Amino acid sequence: MHIYCRDNDLILEDIMDFDIEDTMECGQCFHFTRLAPKEYELVAYGKYLHIRQCKDSELSKPGSFILYDTSMDDFNLVWRNYFDLDTDYGAIKKCIINADERLKDVIANHSGIRILRQDFFETLISFIISQNKQIPHIKQIVHMLSEKYGEEIILNDGRRVHAFPTVDKLNMVSEDELRECKVGFRAPYIRQAVQMIYNGEIDRELLCTLNFNDARLLLMEIKGVGEKVANCVLLFGLGFTAAFPVDVWMKRIMEDMYFHKDTKKDVIEKFACELYGNHAGYAQQYLFTYGREIGLGK
Repeated sequence: MHIYCRDNDLILEDIMDFDIEDTMECGQCFHFTRLAPKEYELVAYGKYLHIRQCKDSELSKPGSFILYDTSMDDFNLVWRNYFDLDTDYGAIKKCIINADERLKDVIANHSGIRILRQDFFETLISFIISQNKQIPHIKQIVHMLSEKYGEEIILNDGRRVHAFPTVDKLNMVSEDELRECKVGFRAPYIRQAVQMIYNGEIDRELLCTLNFNDARLLLMEIKGVGEKVANCVLLFGLGFTAAFPVDVWMKRIMEDMYFHKDTKKDVIEKFACELYGNHAGYAQQYLFTYGREIGLGK
């Protein structure tokens, strides 16, 4: 990876195994806007980013990205880790292909999917919201919560965007106020999750000291957090890459590929974790893409 400044922008070159569109659009995060093909704006950890992936002919080297109005400090403190740029995804993809060669083509065609390292609290609330919701609606609710209760960020062009609300801020929001943001029956679940984190019953540091199963059980003490939501939080918000979320789509894909009959979700998860090991979370992203491309899960 090569980084240099151009005016107020950062230019990243020689970034391997990273496609901004495949990464942002695979259902792991919801606080972003697509501006154009391969161009996004997003807010994470209280910071705003406008990022564009360049065509190979645009700059001198392939794998190039422009991070507009971004300092080197913000890149090193936030975005380097957020996009997981120091992880060798080439080695991970080889392990997944060794486990099942049927994923070779989809990995080649979508070689730039990365697991974002997101804020734990935002990930937890977002995936509580996600239950029985389509991605556009989840994004709308996250946007409403951020606009109403999140810290305002004033951009250089005068526009105003908002960070996701802090625990302290959401702790002052009632269930009725949450419902005004269209969260519906999830309002008491969100309220309980916020209170448990505010009171110190659950926090990121504690969860990261636990093994996978104990961390999941602790998350599932929150009403409305089942195995699927807990696994998503562990994978996308805590870095437990062995987590394998199984929703309705993933259940159908795994049944078609491996079981050829109706199979319980816990059996599917156990099988995937044994097959893919600590790379199960990465494999899940490719399995989802594979199933979608060949028409499974519909």
